[in-house]
Amino acid sequence: MKKHIIIIVCVYGVLQGLSSCNKKFLDEKLYSSYAPETLTDSLGFDAAAIGMYYQLGLFFSKSDQQGWPSVWNAGTDIAWVPPTQKQGIEVPYYDYTQLISTDGAASFTWQWAYQLINNANNIIANAENPALTKVSQAGKDGFNAEARFFRAYAYNMLATLYGKVPIVTEPLTKAKTDFVRAPLDDVNNLIVADLTYSIDKLPTIDNEKSNARNKLFGRANKAMGQQLLAEVYLRIGKNDLAEAQCKAIIQSGKFSLTTARYGIRASQPGDPFSDMFIYGNQRYAQGNKEAIWVFELENTSSVVGGYSGSPQQRRNWGAAYYQITDMTICDSLGGRGIGRMRLTDWVVYGLYGAGDMRNSEYNIRHKFYYNTAGKPSYGQLIPYVGADTVFKIAPHTTKWYQYDPNDAFGFAMVKDFILMRLGETYLLMAEAQFKQNKLTDAAASLNVIRARANATPVAASDVTMDYILDERARELLAEENRRMTLMRTKTLVDRTTKYNTQKINPVLGITSKHLLLPIPQSERDLNKDAVLEQNDGY
Repeated sequence: MKKHIIIIVCVYGVLQGLSSCNKKFLDEKLYSSYAPETLTDSLGFDAAAIGMYYQLGLFFSKSDQQGWPSVWNAGTDIAWVPPTQKQGIEVPYYDYTQLISTDGAASFTWQWAYQLINNANNIIANAENPALTKVSQAGKDGFNAEARFFRAYAYNMLATLYGKVPIVTEPLTKAKTDFVRAPLDDVNNLIVADLTYSIDKLPTIDNEKSNARNKLFGRANKAMGQQLLAEVYLRIGKNDLAEAQCKAIIQSGKFSLTTARYGIRASQPGDPFSDMFIYGNQRYAQGNKEAIWVFELENTSSVVGGYSGSPQQRRNWGAAYYQITDMTICDSLGGRGIGRMRLTDWVVYGLYGAGDMRNSEYNIRHKFYYNTAGKPSYGQLIPYVGADTVFKIAPHTTKWYQYDPNDAFGFAMVKDFILMRLGETYLLMAEAQFKQNKLTDAAASLNVIRARANATPVAASDVTMDYILDERARELLAEENRRMTLMRTKTLVDRTTKYNTQKINPVLGITSKHLLLPIPQSERDLNKDAVLEQNDGY
């Protein structure tokens, strides 16, 4: 993947043409002659395909006063924002009274998704051009499948967050100001068709193309399409079909749950669950056979263009322990965090049962010790007293720990994003089985991952949708986009109201309208020749 990330820098200028809208989705201009008709060989297709990964990275690596990860997790059931961090793009996502049609996060997400769609449409249009003969049919099918996966990924995000949205399936090369929101069924049908095609044409993970270093496990594979399609089917109520997609992944034999220590710290204290999130262990090629899709980043100090944007996950989720006297930024504490998010009391004190590996000190840090060598306090437990327990030290996930000794105070994080793994496959399957009233099967699916975590098995009679969402929080804390999960399942309001109950900087104004985001007002204003309807309440 390193080779391809380096290429991203070379093709970035090209991408501005591939993404016909540079600033606004509805303010279309052709900025380059690199239009669909100029994609004529496999190198051009590959560069365009890598451009989709670059565009993907812009979503996960957005900074914006370091608050972007909080948009998708704070103001839900799992996290809140301390008052010392009350700033930035995330504020309307816990003070919902401020979530209006000019919201920055809703606008960025809309524009980002349609730019990714337009990039994909460019590839699809040329791959389906019968006059193109310099690329084999199998090659064109492969690029087409990769592009359709990304188009489906973007449309699924749009459908989950906004509901009805405009459908665009052709490359935009000139201004268009008459978009209309398509019926949600039409959007869903497009997503399913794209993913069905992708699943048929994409390689299995062990058959990915290779470069001189290794197989390119970071590129799209069949199981990625199957997992996304399972989620789509759950969202639209086709639960039997969702279950079938999950079973296909599990029964493929390509993936397995991590149940034993492995990787670069296998001889050090830890557990199998924590091993998956160590930098250098996360990728399929690095021994993580649970990984279905890992978005691979490289350290920009050694690889030019190693990532796009400035990922802020470590700073958001980690504690600002370095602000305490006699504390030093270090590897074992995950580098420098700034405590922009805190776990809810429900997560810290009520979510995990006794002995659950996912709540071990290796996965959620609860205790801190003075660590500056030569100080009298060295090795002593830091007491939880005063405001420090809200901001400077507090229980937090270790999943985003990452320390670079050459940049201890680092602004951006250098760590891979595990976007899909087998643990979630079992959770999606359990949800599909529960929704078909197959409670015994649902319990069995949940107990596969609970057994890995040394957690008490759940009885079939105790399986509910709330329990499944609880288990998603236990398993996927700080990995999944929690807001999207709760919006997809229509549980955002109920669960946030029930579990995000701290008195400091509380959630305000959340109502049923927040099950969808506002259609960005800037896009509506530019759409002068048709009405782009607003969602109710905005």
